[in-house]
Amino acid sequence: MIRLFVALELPDRVRDRLSGLCNGVPDVRWVEPANMHLTLRFIGEVEEPLLPEIDHALSNVRSSGFSLTLEGVDIFGDRRRARTLWAGVQGCESLKVLQGRIESALVWAGLDAEPRKLHPHVTLARLKGMKVDKLVSYLQANAAFRSEAFPLSEFVLYSSSLGRSGAVYAPEARYPLISA
Repeated sequence: MIRLFVALELPDRVRDRLSGLCNGVPDVRWVEPANMHLTLRFIGEVEEPLLPEIDHALSNVRSSGFSLTLEGVDIFGDRRRARTLWAGVQGCESLKVLQGRIESALVWAGLDAEPRKLHPHVTLARLKGMKVDKLVSYLQANAAFRSEAFPLSEFVLYSSSLGRSGAVYAPEARYPLISA
């Protein structure tokens, strides 16, 4: 079995800016800057013989390159218990188009459709059910976060291995976006 996801790789300068947000909240598990990415589709565990079909399907995705801007911070979880702290993405129609094409390709390759709606974000920390009142000052202090716009020229199929010190991500394949 291999654990897979499709994501956009972030430029180093954007990861550096995001790593500046990774402090000020005790007892959380901050994401290492090298592991910061924007997931487009979590695939999960699949049998290794399915990997060539997934690769073939993704290699047929055609979409134009575009630029993204990250902005704001927020949490996933309910308002009593937060699970994830994240940086958001400024609205981008090209991102939605790309994600839709990736989803269609993966369904064509035989995977089940993703039932959840895409909520583009970059995970900053895992919170394990932290009370939200412990995050209020952090969220307020970083609400105005905004990265510079950065161009994207490819998307990546990653494998993920879970270990005691967290996940280790490895690029399995890269897929170019069409130059505009």
